[in-house]
Amino acid sequence: MGTTPSATSGTATFNGTSSYAADLQNAITHAVSIASAPLTQLNADVTATQNQGNELATLQTGFAALQTAIQSLAQTTNGGDLAATVSDTSKATATLNSAAAISSGTYLLNVITAGSPTTTVSNSTLPTVADPSSSSISSSSSFTLTVGTSTFTIKPAQNTLNALTEAINASGSGVNATLINLGSPSAPDYRLSLQSTGLGNINIQLNDGTNDLLSTTTPGVSAQYQVNGQPSTPISSNSDTVTLAPGLTADLLAPGQTTVTVAADPSGAVTALTNFVTAYNATVDELAKNHGTGGGALTGQTVILSLEQSLRNLSGYTGGSGAVQNLTDLGITFDQTGHLQFDQTQFTSVEASNPSDVASFLGSTTGTGFLNAATNVLTGLDDPTSGLFESSLNVLTSRIAFDNQQISDTQDKATALQNQLVAQMSSADSLIATLQSQVTYFTNLFADTQAVQNAITFG
Repeated sequence: MGTTPSATSGTATFNGTSSYAADLQNAITHAVSIASAPLTQLNADVTATQNQGNELATLQTGFAALQTAIQSLAQTTNGGDLAATVSDTSKATATLNSAAAISSGTYLLNVITAGSPTTTVSNSTLPTVADPSSSSISSSSSFTLTVGTSTFTIKPAQNTLNALTEAINASGSGVNATLINLGSPSAPDYRLSLQSTGLGNINIQLNDGTNDLLSTTTPGVSAQYQVNGQPSTPISSNSDTVTLAPGLTADLLAPGQTTVTVAADPSGAVTALTNFVTAYNATVDELAKNHGTGGGALTGQTVILSLEQSLRNLSGYTGGSGAVQNLTDLGITFDQTGHLQFDQTQFTSVEASNPSDVASFLGSTTGTGFLNAATNVLTGLDDPTSGLFESSLNVLTSRIAFDNQQISDTQDKATALQNQLVAQMSSADSLIATLQSQVTYFTNLFADTQAVQNAITFG
């Protein structure tokens, strides 16, 4: 009899003892159920709004992928990055080190000689070294290495030919030291061989303080070449890597002529446009889920119509002049399902034949053209302060907060009603139980009195 608080919610519960306790409990349950009825709809509204927010976030990710593709496309030059190609790669190879420093063009490279390094070997009159890990060609602990007009002091860690070789390679002197066996497998004769890292006839000598230890076996030759027939006297170089133009280098390989061409490489733009088409089609599919009977969480919402219009603005853009005035001219077309298709071959062809028209149509993100129009459309959707996605998500967030407050208020009112009814019904139940106890007492007392009187009368 009386009330007890709920362990989890602070809501009082009814524990009646009278014969009418069940009826009193039913009255409480019915009244609280009516007061709590709005909770079902409010909770359903919160779930539906959360689902709308999740779907909107999915769509936002799709449009972000479109924006990334547009930004990647904007980073290309005239629809493609510049690249260097060589007509005969047996004569030379080319590397474009800085596309910003050079424009498209063709260079006729005439390799007269690719050059060669100077090679030396230790003299045959020196001590024979059968084991370079235990002996050397000289007992000296300090050597003077001459390379061209420069000298270097060489001090091996040990008096072995291996240690001497390692010390020379660590000296930064412009030579490479190796060991070669000029003897037979059964009678090795290891010699020290030094080769210049640069090209040309370079003086290389190693002295142990008493004797010169090296003989030149192959004098080097400088590389010689001409670019576009100039100059009349070929250019000489002590390196086989030469600079043809700002940002453009060539590695000379063999005598002969080859053409080096610097031109737009559409691979970067192809990748960006491919990603754009992929993101566009994925977004079309996601938007399509929010139409018709049984559609997604945003079915019937105006935001879907706005996003679909944005896609139409992207794909329907026209501008530029000449051979490229729309996406179709770039090889991007619609199929029967409303998806975009990208013909890479058509794009590569039009970019090669009409690069200025491609550049005019694409424009830039901050100037004119497709890139500017696409950037404006996508920024209007995804701007973190005023974009359509942000404003729509804010509306949903506010709606959820309002519904949650309504849920809390309704729950508080239902709890207060239940606590009030439990208190009232508990008092009523207590009074009923007391009255029933009294009825039982007097009924029993009457019965006992009657029994006594009957005993006296009939005794």
